[in-house]
This record gives sequence, structure tokens and C-alpha cells, in this order.
Amino acid sequence: MIYITRKEHFCASHKLYVQEWSEEKNREIFGKCSNPNGHGHNYSIYVTVKGEVDSKTGFLINLKIISKLIQDYILEKIDHKDFNLDVEFMKGIIPTTENITREIWRKLEGPINELSCQLHCIKLQETEKNYAEYYGE
Repeated sequence: MIYITRKEHFCASHKLYVQEWSEEKNREIFGKCSNPNGHGHNYSIYVTVKGEVDSKTGFLINLKIISKLIQDYILEKIDHKDFNLDVEFMKGIIPTTENITREIWRKLEGPINELSCQLHCIKLQETEKNYAEYYGE
């Protein structure tokens, strides 16, 4: 079994808040991330797939294929968008790094698993110091 990862980048904004809470409670829990006008990040996404290497090509999979799936299923929908307002698959979900990572997995799992490999991990890096990883569990 071998694992290979494709890294992509996107920019997006979000606001962390619970609508039923007061502004004070949201600020207490989410800090500056509950800014009324939101805030943005330059994200990096790492998509790791696993499987067996093809003896003819030497590839597990051509990473151009993984890149195209990431572009079609994820980046076209989230790049330069507001997770709270513009991203259909995040409607009704607090756009934390953890939740975004899990929802990206849900969008990519089917298309990737139809190929000659299996989705292993989604890693979403929000800042130099913060990232989430999801393994479909």
C-alpha cells in the first residue's frame, strides 16, 4: 500500500457564530473569529489517496486526475467565497476548520473511490499554526 498526496490552495472567508447566542457569548467562545463582518484565510488543502502502484505506469494514480477532482468538486465552489453565505455544502454548518475538512471529505470520497485508489485523508491548513485532518471516521 502506498499513499500519495496532492496539495492545492484557495482563499475563503467565514464567520464563526451560533445564531441563537448573543454577540457577547459568540465573542466569548469564538473570539475574533466571530467578527460581525467575518474574516478570511489563505487555505492549503492536502488530499491523500492510497492503493497499489500500477506496474506499467509506476503510479498509484496520475495526480492530475486528483487535482481535477479537487478543482471540480471543491475549489470551484469555495475559492474566493464566504463559507457562511456562498458555499451550498456548508449551509447550516458552522464553518470551523474541522467541519470544512469533514464536508470536503464527503464531497470527494465518492469520486475518488471510483478510481483505482481510495481516499485516505483530507488535511485542511487554515493558518501556519492550525490544521485539521479527517480520515472518514
